Amino acid sequence: MADSKASCLCGAVKIVAAEINPKFTVCHCQSCRTWGGAPFFAVQCGTNVTFEGEENIKIYPSSSWASRGFCSECGTHLFYKVKASGEYNMPVGLFPDVKGLTMNMQYFSDARPSYYCFTNQTQEMTTAEIMAYFADKM
Repeated sequence: MADSKASCLCGAVKIVAAEINPKFTVCHCQSCRTWGGAPFFAVQCGTNVTFEGEENIKIYPSSSWASRGFCSECGTHLFYKVKASGEYNMPVGLFPDVKGLTMNMQYFSDARPSYYCFTNQTQEMTTAEIMAYFADKM
């Protein structure tokens, strides 16, 4: 996929992601739902991501294995970054021009509240499965 460009609401941060995986994920963990008020719909962007306006990015270490970045001017959520690999997961909505998106995974599926559900047939990982996966990365 060609470079995809995005920016925060106010334009203080501009992003170029070279490798967006069109199979996006949804995270139902309490941290993601608190951060964004809803599940986190994310595209995996790998490590080949560049930023303009980095001085406007605030980083919050949200867990022992990842951090979250947002624009310090307008508050736009920019990424969830895995510390061990440096891989970025970015909100799907940042990239309106990406075509062919398909939901393929739901994380923390056992933490999904009962007030919503998706009809998409996807793979799912529970809290225990996620914790086992990240155990050696903490």
